[in-house]
Amino acid sequence: MKVGKSALHVALLVAVSMMAAPCMAQLIALAPSSKPGSIEAPKSSEWHQWRGPNRDGISPEKSLLREWPAAGPQLAWRVQGLGGAFSSVAVSDGMIFTMGNRNGATFLIGLNAADGAEVWAARVGDGDRPNCTPTVDGDLVYAIGFNGDLLCARSKTGEEVWRVNFGRDFGGKMMSGWGYSESPLVDGNLLVCTPGGQNAIMAALDKRTGERVWTTEMPAETGPKGQDGAGYSSIVIGRLGGTKQYVQLVGRGIIGVNAKTGKLIWGYNKIANGTANVPTPIVRDDFVFCSSGYNDGGTALLKVSGASSANVQELYYFPDRKLQNHHGGMILIGDFVYMGHGHNQGFPICVDLKSGETSWAPGRGPGKGSAAISYADERLYFRYEDGTMALIEATPTQYNLKGQFELPSKLDRSWSHPAISGGKLYLRDQDVLLCYDIRR
Repeated sequence: MKVGKSALHVALLVAVSMMAAPCMAQLIALAPSSKPGSIEAPKSSEWHQWRGPNRDGISPEKSLLREWPAAGPQLAWRVQGLGGAFSSVAVSDGMIFTMGNRNGATFLIGLNAADGAEVWAARVGDGDRPNCTPTVDGDLVYAIGFNGDLLCARSKTGEEVWRVNFGRDFGGKMMSGWGYSESPLVDGNLLVCTPGGQNAIMAALDKRTGERVWTTEMPAETGPKGQDGAGYSSIVIGRLGGTKQYVQLVGRGIIGVNAKTGKLIWGYNKIANGTANVPTPIVRDDFVFCSSGYNDGGTALLKVSGASSANVQELYYFPDRKLQNHHGGMILIGDFVYMGHGHNQGFPICVDLKSGETSWAPGRGPGKGSAAISYADERLYFRYEDGTMALIEATPTQYNLKGQFELPSKLDRSWSHPAISGGKLYLRDQDVLLCYDIRR
């Protein structure tokens, strides 16, 4: 089925004719990978953006604790006064960057990585608690507020360089009411983001000036599931069908955009839910693994081929009751995906990427509620909504719990994703930031 921009809705409904896809998936081989548990080397050892160096939740850190003592790893320092937020942190060049709401105003905050002391705070805009994790690119740092204010500031001083607003400048909107949440992507000279407007579902700006380079139009007919506007996910880069693309989960499902022209190449509507599409997709070669929760999404593996237009093949799709990720993220290690399964559940699970078959699923696990996860040194860091931290061996062979502890602060739901850099584990809890020494 050939899919161009004008016929996107056909691709978004491709699953209707793919009911036999789970069986077909057994016959389709993915590109060869190294042994289970191995990963490609990230571009940088710094956690300078959402979900780490490559936006996949993977840290290159080594020589970390293999197991945790009963009380958990050593707490190196704790700071408070950051303000309310579900933002995580970015770590780069001796600085930590995060966001916080202070007395109704949203701030981008720079901290000293040695002790967490505040260096500067730059006002981004107004609105509720922010969700964005800042993106650092050398001497610049970028952040998005709840109401779509995008600020570019100097990373050492917080001095404003430029700003735009998604609603005012791009006709942007969110699919639902929890505010803009993505972490913008820096790619070469571009700052790529998701305003969510009909004529600017995605936008590329000059990263140093904020000038518009291109915008992506969303077709009027996109399929029945989901809502118009941006989702709560963040953009990842892929080379699908020989074309460099920006892959994003928006209100109407997952889309692929030509990285050079901004033209929308393909879309897949079946994965969308009508409440909040959140998890950042996984892209490997021509394959896209995507999931969403709220008991209305599900999980799918797609194969995308073609260039100016795309042939979108659904290799498998599982309804939400079988497999769904709420908002804690998914991590691909070797040929296996690790994630928390279930809406507001976070049941630890390991599934085979190629077939979708479950390798292990122990049930509840040590914590309660959804689980945000990261990976480093053959271990998964599971942060449960109730403030329980768990260390799980990243192996498809069996479920092995290697330690757990309770956060000393429990100010709200523990949704902020763990960040790992320089032998430290950073856990944001609203007004508080906790830094643990996890070196072996």
